Amino acid sequence: MSAIHTPASIAEAPEGARAALTAVEKQLGSVPNLFRVVANSPAALEGYLGLNGALAKGRLDARTRERIALAVAQVNGCSYCLAAHSYLGKNLAKLDDAEILANRHGHSSDARAQAAIAFAVSIVRERGHVGPDAVAAVKTAGYDDAQIVEIVAHVALNTLTNYVNEVAGTVIDFPAVELRLAS
Repeated sequence: MSAIHTPASIAEAPEGARAALTAVEKQLGSVPNLFRVVANSPAALEGYLGLNGALAKGRLDARTRERIALAVAQVNGCSYCLAAHSYLGKNLAKLDDAEILANRHGHSSDARAQAAIAFAVSIVRERGHVGPDAVAAVKTAGYDDAQIVEIVAHVALNTLTNYVNEVAGTVIDFPAVELRLAS
């Protein structure tokens, strides 16, 4: 059971969040529990959806975005986000099971994606204090300044949802995956 109220329906959510939840339902076909929990604060929901929507129009492709989400969720130990992004990675980004598992552990079979994931993991583990060598490595892999800023923004966005889900104890409404934290 979630430690923070999860509205059972759009009608039970705060009035200021209902239009956004309706848009989520229209886009996804349902309203995942993450959105329901965040809807407790219409301002937080608006901020989350705004940043998520803006980044979807950015320079990083969907596969890279999902790879980053998987790696960040793993490092942060968020079971909800691991389940959600394993599902989205497989069904929307068309990542195979081996790639999803590799991404969770900070790796990729694609050399360019590997650089983005390693950089994202470094950002999380070092709390942003990655240093010039980390930035140089991701640039050497072909990422420009705009894409590097987007990687940082994706780390922040995913960390936000990781933390909300862990604080709330959000009930997982995607096929569950086992969380195995690295030592």
